[in-house]
Amino acid sequence: MFTGIVEELGTFLSRHGERSRFSGDVVLQGSGLGDSIAVNGCCLTLVEQGPGWWEADLSPETLARTCLGALEPGDVVNLERPVQPHGRLGGHVVLGHVDAVGTLAVVPPDLAVHIPAELSRYCVEKGSITIDGVSLTIVAVTDLPGGEHTEVTFAIIPHTAAVTTLGHKAVGAPLNIEVDMLAKHVEKLLAPYLPTVAPNLPSAGSPPPGLGG
Repeated sequence: MFTGIVEELGTFLSRHGERSRFSGDVVLQGSGLGDSIAVNGCCLTLVEQGPGWWEADLSPETLARTCLGALEPGDVVNLERPVQPHGRLGGHVVLGHVDAVGTLAVVPPDLAVHIPAELSRYCVEKGSITIDGVSLTIVAVTDLPGGEHTEVTFAIIPHTAAVTTLGHKAVGAPLNIEVDMLAKHVEKLLAPYLPTVAPNLPSAGSPPPGLGG
């Protein structure tokens, strides 16, 4: 489990088949074979390490569900170790399980990200979401024309832009998105008890509210 508080900016160094190499310093302290490290919000398993570098194997599922496969040597990446039980939970509960890939629409400080519309139901004003592994607070959620994407906006302070990838990427860059996992669990638990037709909207063929049946 992670918090979405980036510990350091690393660098993508190389790729050989399914294995990728990253630079790192802080995240290697106390980390060993089999430990987890989040890269741009994606939980990876450390399989080999050396002075200032470490490697992870990226499965086809990881490459299909994240933007890690688009990394080029020299690209900066957000790195975070799992939270420890006695540590501070400075962001929110993050699993490192990417839900989808979004697109950077407006660069900081008024950051805007376009995400798949099906994820918009998990996004609420002042709620939490993880963008490229960074825990952020949502300012506004706006459905875009066409119905395929939703724009989510954030207010980014200079410090966050400087110490994460959010201040180093250009418009159009892909971003890993993880919505609040608590919202997804609540949705699934309540699903059997919710009406199939949205409240306040009559089903097809039903009389208007108040006119009886």
